[in-house]
Amino acid sequence: MKSTKNDMLRARSLHPYTTANDIPVSYRIGDTVYHGFPAAFAPAAVRKRIDANIYETTVTARTPEGLTLRAECTEYTNYPVVEWVMFIRNDGAENSPTVSDWRIDPVFDGVSPRLQHGNGDTCRPDGYHWWVDPVTQEGLTVATCGDGTSCNGAFPYLRLFFEGWGVNVAVGWTGSWTSEWTATEQGVKVSVGQPNLRTYLRPGEVIRTPRMTYEAFEGGEDRARNLWRSFYIDHILPREDGHPLSPKLVLHTFKIGGLPEFCGTTEENQIRGIDAFIEKGLKPDIWWIDAGWYPCENNWPVTGNWYPNPDNWPRGMGPVGEKCAEEGIDFLVWFEPERVRPGTKLWQEHPEYLLFFRGDAEDKRHNNALLDLGNPEALRWAIDTFDGLIKDGHVRVYRQDFNFAPAAYWACNTEEGREGILENKHVQGYYAYWDALIERNPGLWIDSCASGGRRNDLETMRRAVPLHYTDVGYGNHPIKQLQHRQMFEWIPYFRAHNMSWDEPDGTYSGKNHPVDDFAYHNALTPSVTSMLEWDDPEELCAIGRRFHPVWRRAAEMMLRCDYYPLTECRMNPEDFYAMQFDGEHDGFLQVIRNVGVKTDSVLLSLHVDETKTYTFTDPLGKRSLTVDGKTLARDGWCETLPHRSGAVWFYTKK
Repeated sequence: MKSTKNDMLRARSLHPYTTANDIPVSYRIGDTVYHGFPAAFAPAAVRKRIDANIYETTVTARTPEGLTLRAECTEYTNYPVVEWVMFIRNDGAENSPTVSDWRIDPVFDGVSPRLQHGNGDTCRPDGYHWWVDPVTQEGLTVATCGDGTSCNGAFPYLRLFFEGWGVNVAVGWTGSWTSEWTATEQGVKVSVGQPNLRTYLRPGEVIRTPRMTYEAFEGGEDRARNLWRSFYIDHILPREDGHPLSPKLVLHTFKIGGLPEFCGTTEENQIRGIDAFIEKGLKPDIWWIDAGWYPCENNWPVTGNWYPNPDNWPRGMGPVGEKCAEEGIDFLVWFEPERVRPGTKLWQEHPEYLLFFRGDAEDKRHNNALLDLGNPEALRWAIDTFDGLIKDGHVRVYRQDFNFAPAAYWACNTEEGREGILENKHVQGYYAYWDALIERNPGLWIDSCASGGRRNDLETMRRAVPLHYTDVGYGNHPIKQLQHRQMFEWIPYFRAHNMSWDEPDGTYSGKNHPVDDFAYHNALTPSVTSMLEWDDPEELCAIGRRFHPVWRRAAEMMLRCDYYPLTECRMNPEDFYAMQFDGEHDGFLQVIRNVGVKTDSVLLSLHVDETKTYTFTDPLGKRSLTVDGKTLARDGWCETLPHRSGAVWFYTKK
């Protein structure tokens, strides 16, 4: 969806840079509270053009205590978007006064404010839920659960509605964050920051705020959703060799040899698997090796031995990476650098790089330590070590996981008067780590995972995509549909598994069943992992060969068309599920009859242009029809489906 003149006019309400005194930030230094950069700090602004569509204004100032303040305002000329982030560096010779109560806090004008917000990925079935609440003078708080991740308990993508317009808001901070939404006489004050930051700075230390992204929109929810998607795809979605990421089909050998995860992988069985899939006409875009390829005694959570298991990989992973490169396949390998287990090489050789849990001796958190990316030496070790693994393995996709909550490790290692600084410096190190890997390995792209989707804030998404956005409900179709509804809206490039856990009686057991059409229908996403195996019988492989071209055509449209959910997503197996992706000249419609739906048909209201004529084709059902837009707008679309089935209709319009 393109921005309109009215959208761009609304961007003036988003608090772009005007004067240093009006920078939308508040903070306390010692006992004094400041708003903006006062004249006494001698602020200076420099504006530069980043590219054809982006301007950046950097404002610097110096406090009497020797603190250098830096605020960055980014403005886009092709979207109604303004971003703010602020840094403080101690350039003095002594420890600074305490810095606290630091918030990015613009005020947006409007009437009848309402906030749409969600709870993110809780690692439970109750995740990915949405609420809409009025914003009053009493205020509304939306905050993460405080475990040190950015998407657990609160989703860092929110939407503020006023009458006639609104603001899409994204939090760019890969740690705990809190937000306050308070009605004023003119509109709403929005205040966002790290909740537990109250610290002095040693000479040379730097801390930063979240990067806040605000996008104005005219109109209602459909425009808000699709204007955000367009901005995201154009400016946030990472590139592959300079080009937008294309749809990716993922294949792998899961639990090979009956061992957990990928503990049984070897050079021989991986090359055998790649060759077998290619021979069967099922060539992947990504060959995936997940947890367990390192020495771990077939217990993949034992992380900290960062070298290929010599029993399985005597020549390392390079030959498989080379094989993938020869076949035009992206080689993906899983890593979890921040979590370190007792007895591993990293634990034994570099305890000075780790933060240990210091609580009750019986607490299970003693079973992990945190690699302290805020420690410059540990950060350099991590960059050099994992850069070496990427190069040695010819890795094209670096997959990073994070399977524990870091907040307790920061808290129990905090010095007096330094609350929150370990988290702040760790998050900065996390960004520097990824930036270095990308810089050192041209063409590398990153898959973000944190026990699923607990680290998918916008600052992470500038560097990565969430090929594994959750650990919940892979084969529970109504749960997946709810999750996909939120992901399509806010983070439009993601991946799903084509798994089915439903039993003949309509219940969901958690047991995976062989791949079928229904599994594929429920994994129609920009990237998909087919749960076919290299030695599956021909009848299963034929399903993949039939459905893969349909998925790829639909996935391409998902990354350039506007998205319209056509049904509610209530995690109810008795509901139909339907969505539409609509472009300038074409699009597609998908309808799914879930396992508990008692009626054969559903009537849908499509997004249509009444001046156009639509020609629909169903490549799976070998059907086609032509209908004019006026008829579609008047009568809707009636889809009749058998029990536990779906349909995909592609269309052109002229």
